[in-house]
Amino acid sequence: MTTAEETAARGAGQQEPQRSHWPAVTAVALGTFLLVTAEQLPIGLLTGVGSTLSVSEGTAGLMVTVPSLVAAVSAPLVPILVGALDRRLLLLGLLGLMTLANVASALASNFAVLVSSRALVGVAIGGFWAVAGGLAVRLVPTAHVPRATAIIFGGVGAANVFGVPLGTLVGEFTGWRIAFATLSALALVVLLALLAVLPPLAATRPVRPRLLAEQFRNPGVRIGILATFLIVTGHFSAYTFVSPALQQLSGIDERLVGPLLFGFGLAGMVGNFVAGAALARRPHRTVLAVSVALAAAMPLYLLLGRGPVGGAVLLIAWGLAFGGVSVSLQTWMIKTAPQAVEAASALWVAVFNLSIGLGALTGGIIVDGLDLQAVLWLGGACALAAALAVWSARADENLR
Repeated sequence: MTTAEETAARGAGQQEPQRSHWPAVTAVALGTFLLVTAEQLPIGLLTGVGSTLSVSEGTAGLMVTVPSLVAAVSAPLVPILVGALDRRLLLLGLLGLMTLANVASALASNFAVLVSSRALVGVAIGGFWAVAGGLAVRLVPTAHVPRATAIIFGGVGAANVFGVPLGTLVGEFTGWRIAFATLSALALVVLLALLAVLPPLAATRPVRPRLLAEQFRNPGVRIGILATFLIVTGHFSAYTFVSPALQQLSGIDERLVGPLLFGFGLAGMVGNFVAGAALARRPHRTVLAVSVALAAAMPLYLLLGRGPVGGAVLLIAWGLAFGGVSVSLQTWMIKTAPQAVEAASALWVAVFNLSIGLGALTGGIIVDGLDLQAVLWLGGACALAAALAVWSARADENLR
């Protein structure tokens, strides 16, 4: 932030921390790790759940769809409902809700109970992410905000690389109920860690519906929301079908898909921290570079990924680029709305989650109606449109 922005933020009641709370940053990152793991864990448990509770795998997929949609609604709604509640208490309460929800999932006697518990997980995900995404400005001095934000969002990448595969492994060897119970126990541990290290976080500016609406009058926020919608929708329209793309377009053996997706996740973690470091110096150029890289990676897959080596290399490049999306766009929202970080972040989280579902739905329709190549062209086109939107904000002083 510039000096003028810092003054404005202090005028809104948000003061720069006098010291860094790195243990708290780490604990919040662990919270995001567990929440994203909880959101996506059922992907690897569909068959077991379907068999136990006598539902089809397609119906069991509601365990993923429902929390994502609930999270999109909860992101702006939870901050409004809690008003001026200390954000430390809010984060503790949401992680407690996630702990209890996973206990309910583990003990569910029928699918209706299981889906209801998953809806509670969605509330926890949306509310926690909306607050945690902009928390770095409350926990560390201005100069360290990009790095702290990268650490918090590192939990997202770590969930994809380690959390979901390990949770699936636990489910395969001990049963899906034990997988949910294990996740609940870990959430309780992180809750106690947050209780120990998270400082009081009084609401600097309670989120009201009017404040949310006001964010759309901010050109920087509008561009950030648009770029998020385009990038995330485009990415998930293509990435949802990355497994058949690797096999059918690149000729990669099915047994190698898992390790390659693991590589995609590792590359994403690297991209997250590379982008976090670059954001401290050039926020606008960093977001633009991430958008351009995605705009190139997906279409290039069709041109250069027609063999196993080319397909693997471009998949890793794609993961490296997408890894920088969350931290870059969250930092964009922080810098363009310094007096309303929580409100802008809540809108951003809502759009992000809605775009995941919309991207997967759109990709499915296109693959069924056209072919796999079309979704890669769509992903690239969406990222290119996002890059043009980001480029149009080059004169915004907040992003220099």
